[in-house]
Amino acid sequence: MALGRWFRRNPREAAARALYLRVVQQARDPAFYAACGVPDSVDGRFEMVALHAFLVLHRLKRDRARTAELAQALFDTMFLDMDQSLRELGAGDLGVAPRVKAMAKGLYGRIAAYEAGLAGPDDDLRAALARNVFGTVEAADPAGAVAIAAYMRSAAEALQRQPVESLLAGEVGFAPAPESDSEIA
Repeated sequence: MALGRWFRRNPREAAARALYLRVVQQARDPAFYAACGVPDSVDGRFEMVALHAFLVLHRLKRDRARTAELAQALFDTMFLDMDQSLRELGAGDLGVAPRVKAMAKGLYGRIAAYEAGLAGPDDDLRAALARNVFGTVEAADPAGAVAIAAYMRSAAEALQRQPVESLLAGEVGFAPAPESDSEIA
C-alpha cells in the first residue's frame, strides 16, 4: 500500500502532458503552413508550438492561484520535449542545454510580445508575429500575419470561455485555424 504513492502519477503533470499534446497537435495544423505561409521548418514549427503554448499560458494566468503549478508543469513538459527533439535531430549533449536555454529565453520574449500585442492594436500583434513566426522568411506575405493575428484573438477569446476545471483536467480547445487564402485576404 505504501509503495502505491511512489508510483502514482502527479495529476498536474498528467494534465500538463495532455495540454502540451493538444498544443502540439494544433501547432501542426497544415492550415498554418499552407494558408498562412508559416515556414514548414524546425523554426516555423517551434514558433507555432510557442504561439499555442502562449495562448494556453495566457489563459492559465487568469486563474493563477489555481493554475500556477499546471502552468509550470506545462512549461517544463514543453522544454523537456524540446530537449528530446534536439537530441533526436542530432544535437550533442554539450549543445543541447545552451540551445534549450536560448529557446526558453525566446519563449519569454514571445510571451511578452504576444501579451502586449493582444492588449494593444492589431498592428502591434502583427508586428510581433512578423518578427517571430515569419522572421526567417525573406519576403513573407503580410497576409499571413494578419490571418494569424485574427486567429490568435479568436483563440484567446475561446480559451477565456473555457472553464478552469477543464484546463486543470488537461482539456483544451482552440479556435479553428485559418483554412484558405480567402480568410487571409
